[in-house]
Amino acid sequence: MKIAVIGASGFVGSHIVTEALERGHQVTAIARNTDNIKTQHVNLTVKKGDAFNPDEIAKLVSGHDAVISAYNSGWQNPNIYEDFIKGSQSIQQGVKQSGVKRLIVVGGAGSLEVAPGVQLVDSPQFPAEWKPGALAAREYLNIIRKEEELDWTFFSPAIEMHHGIKDGRLGKYRLGTDQPVFDDKGVCRLSPEDLAVVLVDELTNKKFIRKRFTAAY
Repeated sequence: MKIAVIGASGFVGSHIVTEALERGHQVTAIARNTDNIKTQHVNLTVKKGDAFNPDEIAKLVSGHDAVISAYNSGWQNPNIYEDFIKGSQSIQQGVKQSGVKRLIVVGGAGSLEVAPGVQLVDSPQFPAEWKPGALAAREYLNIIRKEEELDWTFFSPAIEMHHGIKDGRLGKYRLGTDQPVFDDKGVCRLSPEDLAVVLVDELTNKKFIRKRFTAAY
């Protein structure tokens, strides 16, 4: 496949680029700062792009089979809530303009339901410093659920998915939909490498068209 990855220089996006290339796909890596993309590969094309410019996004992704958006407006960004929603909607609009039908969006775990009627972001133990970004991802999930033209998928990572997860690429995982996937110890964890495995698998398997899903060990 020919895959465009938006946010390709980031923590999540860089792993998606690597996984897709290792499976033989052609990848266009799109980022604000292309200097942060260190990967070199015969099937890799690197392009600079502005997530806030839908016309530019449309030109960059035109002709691809699918787009994976790992866009993140920055955890230290004081305007993370507004910028995440603005950038995500701009990417959505740009993909529509391009004629590409398949869009996978990496969102957050905060909107997963941890008890009947209670989402993780609304639970007392949710860290305050992560809340604006989690609320933005939840709001964008509500927005993209109204999308009727694209074959979209919204992915919520495991609750524990960060730089400290050192499992590497195990190539195995369990799937869920609106609730976290816990192991027998009550842990919901997935490495960034296996998150990339999940997303590239979904491009092929198409199990969650116009749905949200999650995954963990």
